Amino acid sequence: MAESENIMTPEFRASFAHVFRPQANPANPTAEAKYSLACLFPHPSKMTPAYKKDYDAFVSKIKAAINKAVADKWGAKKPANLRMPFRDQGEKTFDGYEAGAVWFNASSKQKPGLVDPANNDIIDEAAFYSGVYARATIRVYAYDAAGNRGVGLGLQNIQKLRDGEPLSGRLKAQDEFEPVAGAGEPEAVGSGGAMDLLS
Repeated sequence: MAESENIMTPEFRASFAHVFRPQANPANPTAEAKYSLACLFPHPSKMTPAYKKDYDAFVSKIKAAINKAVADKWGAKKPANLRMPFRDQGEKTFDGYEAGAVWFNASSKQKPGLVDPANNDIIDEAAFYSGVYARATIRVYAYDAAGNRGVGLGLQNIQKLRDGEPLSGRLKAQDEFEPVAGAGEPEAVGSGGAMDLLS
């Protein structure tokens, strides 16, 4: 499986950070466990001019690497419905995901290098968590396995840039439950509720 040269991302927010030990994919538990990281980029409306310049340059490099990987793998006959790595955060309802902003997942069978802002190795697992801001180097590759065809991103090395509010990765409770009829109304005294214990 040929891979591109390392490409460095601009700053992103880390989500579902499995960088200290490999994690099996819950959707495919028989597949080999991997180190992985979801990279959340800011909404275009929130990008500063300097950040947007770096982001656009990164996207340009990634697109060129994707086109080359696809051509090297399949030549002029590009398969239909290829899976691509870039996704809209609006497809998810996880904490920190915002519709209209881009995210992708990068993974590796080998443990990625992980350093702090001063380039020192991060040993303490509490120092790198879902919610930190980081940048990473990735490689683009094309795959064709078990009927799945597409382009993936190989995770190489990661540098933590700054702390951020932790992301739980869980669905929001409001997205899983519906309001209960009559909820929010005070319970009457004498109804057999908790207030009876205080009377």
